[in-house]
Amino acid sequence: MTRSPIWKTIAGTLSAEIAEGHYRPGDKLPTEAELSARFGVNRHTVRHALAVLIDAGTLRSRRGAGVFVTARPTDYALGRRVRFHQNVAASGRTPSRRLTLLETRAADGKETAALRLAPGAAVHVIEGISLVDGQPLAVFRSVFDAARFPGFLRQMEGTQSVTAALAACGLTDYTRASTRLTAKLANPLQALALQVAEGTPVLRSVAINVDGDGTPVEYGTTWFAGDRVTLTLAPEP
Repeated sequence: MTRSPIWKTIAGTLSAEIAEGHYRPGDKLPTEAELSARFGVNRHTVRHALAVLIDAGTLRSRRGAGVFVTARPTDYALGRRVRFHQNVAASGRTPSRRLTLLETRAADGKETAALRLAPGAAVHVIEGISLVDGQPLAVFRSVFDAARFPGFLRQMEGTQSVTAALAACGLTDYTRASTRLTAKLANPLQALALQVAEGTPVLRSVAINVDGDGTPVEYGTTWFAGDRVTLTLAPEP
């Protein structure tokens, strides 16, 4: 079995410790010599791991002073109404979204079950990257009933907002019916999109949103960069 390079493991370990609050924004990391002793590797290997985290924006290097944590986790509330732009703006930061896929295709088994559709029904699929202050926070995929929302993709191209696109298609409100969170490790494509090392911890959210009658309208999967977000449960009346 092929082993991942040691520097990737070190980068993943440090990322996880930052996400868990062992090192907070502004904290100085141990020196290269100290990290070398901790992990039992040479300083070149440690330097490689730190360089990856610096490139990802998690760390910053100050000449003569050391390496410091720059990541400030974004508070992200998971309640009955989960809206990306509103959540991020509420934390005092700037949200944006980059769409990478908009297509209509036949639904797979999981999608038909989640949306309560007939086998092979057509669905709209959007994929993209959610950003905070220009830094990738999450990659996502959302699936919608194409028959119910025929103009959805056209609206998404113009608004870049799921809420606005659904409103334009006649659905003015929807709520979260379920959210399932699972810890995962970033695969190569997710790592590239999130600008992290392969194998870095991510939080996968699988969610279903419903209309006022309880009919599913969105089946979404989101992979959050583990060290850039703090997910909170927000009870609502």
